[in-house]
Amino acid sequence: MHSDTLVSIIIPCYNDAQYILQSVNSALNQTYPNKEVIVVDDGSNAETKAVLKKLAPKITKLITQENQGQSTARNNGIREAAGEYILVLDSDDYFEPTFCEKAIEIILKNKEIKLVTCQANLFFEDGSSYVFIPKGGSIANFLYINDALGTSMFKKEDWLSCGCYDENMKLGYEDWEFFIRLLKTGGEVEVIKEPLYNYRKRDNTTSSKSKKIKYDLLKYIYIKHKDLYISDFDVFVSQLLFKIEIEEIEKIKNTKRLEFQIGTAILSPLRRIKRLLR
Repeated sequence: MHSDTLVSIIIPCYNDAQYILQSVNSALNQTYPNKEVIVVDDGSNAETKAVLKKLAPKITKLITQENQGQSTARNNGIREAAGEYILVLDSDDYFEPTFCEKAIEIILKNKEIKLVTCQANLFFEDGSSYVFIPKGGSIANFLYINDALGTSMFKKEDWLSCGCYDENMKLGYEDWEFFIRLLKTGGEVEVIKEPLYNYRKRDNTTSSKSKKIKYDLLKYIYIKHKDLYISDFDVFVSQLLFKIEIEEIEKIKNTKRLEFQIGTAILSPLRRIKRLLR
């Protein structure tokens, strides 16, 4: 084990009083010994601040800022980090104890590895769950989908050289866009083939909200990195047409559902009356 290498674990927190203790403890309980834990309070409510105040003596540093979004919180935490390697962690999720130990071994062994991620246990609010298995790989794997967890390990030097997290991206997909820049000049993403991360899929989080504005976010990424997509134009067009086709199929399925047919039958007479009154 390369225990002389310091790893900084950065945990941005916004109104997560219910989960932040488990998240911080999962960082503190990593079997890798040489680590620091930095929590960034991104303008949380009073309840969360009270929990963070109790946690402060256990961690390396607590940074407080006005609410500016996850990208800014991560960047501010990483700037204060003393570690050569960075591990970001969401405040409502938690790692299994051996992630850091296994990740640092991989990233130090191979200079081509720029990011280390893992499989994840996804837990939904309805009680269901499944194991998410990202593929990792090179930039080609990341142009059309994020094939790593947002909570992954990378070198602080690489974070700085590729321009940090984009602080304009406050509504989601900031991890994916950061990974595109990280891999743009080469390098690989390695996936630990174990579910060492536990991810709560909640309804009112940034990732869930981002689905509602995904086309705006995709447009932002495509235009920002248009050089990559122009050089991959044939695949780019194929991917866009494939997404359109899938959505059309879903629309057709929805129109065939019983609820839709009943709703149409009820509303049809009302629409005819509305037309007559015009």
